[in-house]
Amino acid sequence: MDVQPDRAAWFEGGEARCTIMPSPKDRPFRIVLLGPPGVGKGTQAELLCKSLGTCHLSTGDVFRAAQCQNEHSPALRSALDAMKRGELVSDGLVVSMVSERSSCLSCFGGFLLDGFPRTAAQAEALDELLDQNGVQLDAVLSYELPLAEIVDRLSGRRTCSKCKAVFHATARPPHKEGTCDLCGGGLVQRDDDRPEAIRVRMQAYEESTRPLADYYQQTGRLLSVSAGGSPEEILERTLEALQSKAARTRT
Repeated sequence: MDVQPDRAAWFEGGEARCTIMPSPKDRPFRIVLLGPPGVGKGTQAELLCKSLGTCHLSTGDVFRAAQCQNEHSPALRSALDAMKRGELVSDGLVVSMVSERSSCLSCFGGFLLDGFPRTAAQAEALDELLDQNGVQLDAVLSYELPLAEIVDRLSGRRTCSKCKAVFHATARPPHKEGTCDLCGGGLVQRDDDRPEAIRVRMQAYEESTRPLADYYQQTGRLLSVSAGGSPEEILERTLEALQSKAARTRT
């Protein structure tokens, strides 16, 4: 059984250090993950970390963990306050929050960075941080899927009204239709999982991330990966793309 890194340095920032470190299987990979909702990016992050022996650095995990912490760094505190007010967290605050965790960027185990960067300005700031730490990105994985398939995946999701467990009408149906297997609560379709809402979300995602994808495309680091098929098939496709890029870099 693989032992997972504890990510203490990522969650806490500052002088915190991890007790359980990542163990790269071959060489340390430093990768950014991109992809719209519904492409299975979270599943791929988990599978990639196991395959490469690296660490999953998710900014979303930092914000969730902060809800259980009594003390926050200045940047994280400001970011949480902005979120409570319903405001977007500025590029500057997000970059500061990642800067407070810069030791994770130079960790010998490498990283899969998820949720950052989200804009071209953040990507430029990340390049500066990596340069300051003497490392560079190996690749930016962009998972892609036709809109119709994304709509099908997300519109089929059903969420328990009590325990928030997630099912799918076809891919992972409950034993009893409309009823959660875990707690017996009723299953509902979230408003943002309705087809019309999904299309709006996808348009917003495309508009906001296109400059970011263009930035990485121009610097030769963007790898587009089809997110169709099973998680194992997508993983195999991803690893082949990484190996192919590594071979081109060596030559």
